[in-house]
Amino acid sequence: MQLSMYVPRPDAAQLEAVRQVLDPVQHRLIPAHVTLCREDELLGLRLEDIASRVAGFFVQRVELRFGPPVSFDGHGILLPCVSGELEFRELREHVLGTTSVRRQAPHITLAHPRNPKAPGNDLAAARALPPDLAFGFTSVMLIRQEGGGPWQVLDELRLGHP
Repeated sequence: MQLSMYVPRPDAAQLEAVRQVLDPVQHRLIPAHVTLCREDELLGLRLEDIASRVAGFFVQRVELRFGPPVSFDGHGILLPCVSGELEFRELREHVLGTTSVRRQAPHITLAHPRNPKAPGNDLAAARALPPDLAFGFTSVMLIRQEGGGPWQVLDELRLGHP
């Protein structure tokens, strides 16, 4: 299981159209999102505690702004976060119950390098997106992937709603 913040609809429509071209495999597996906490970080935490911490966060909306796409690890392409990282880190610390969390830069993956390179995988195609995108996240999804199948939403946890 992991925690991810899905890009809200209808804001995600333009992103999804580009993701489908750049990496149709990843597009089928999971919607555009920002990973908040990975599986190994959640080990030993009770689901009730995770839900309570998300609900008890001090804001109801985390604003993240993303810059132009960049390449990584061969044919991977992501949108780096250029504003909002402090609040993102504070949310991670709050959910995990410690200030000793590893640094994790928020980003949106448009093409994942673990998937085969799609014919449309090109940084120029990713630049069809506006160079400055901002999204407000109001919930965190508790998700799970079984085998190599699509990620399943197990629960939607609203920020700051005790």
